Amino acid sequence: MAGRIDAKLKDLGITLPKAAAPVANYVPYVVSGNLVFISGQVTVGPSGLEYVGHVGKDFTVEQGQAAARLCAMNLVAQLREACGGDLDRVKRCVKLTGFVNAVPGFAHHPEVINGASDFMVQVFGDAGKHARAAVGAGSLPRNVAVEVDAIFEIA
Repeated sequence: MAGRIDAKLKDLGITLPKAAAPVANYVPYVVSGNLVFISGQVTVGPSGLEYVGHVGKDFTVEQGQAAARLCAMNLVAQLREACGGDLDRVKRCVKLTGFVNAVPGFAHHPEVINGASDFMVQVFGDAGKHARAAVGAGSLPRNVAVEVDAIFEIA
């Protein structure tokens, strides 16, 4: 179902990936009332895991932002599934929580997670503005550099 958000994605040259299947005993999203809770999405790209390693050692802040953006694309792919293919149902991005696999002493977690936040605003405009947490982690699943989860409100 092509709508306003799909047209915006096309105009921006963004092709969302296929929503990834869970790799353990959980579901990719839960719809409760008008909220969609999306499980943490990692840096899965077209050829598998990308950005494997630590921000501050293996990746720069800018590369971390690109990793966070990839996580955000995967979040929106899951959201599209939760909305039955119609992203125009999205009323707003309520909250993002971003986890950065960083070296000890790393202090730029917010800048890294801006990659995900900026993507949400780019795609959804004012409805993409959200509350947020940006947290450092000693490790993440499969040693990826970033993981992001989200809560959205839908119609």
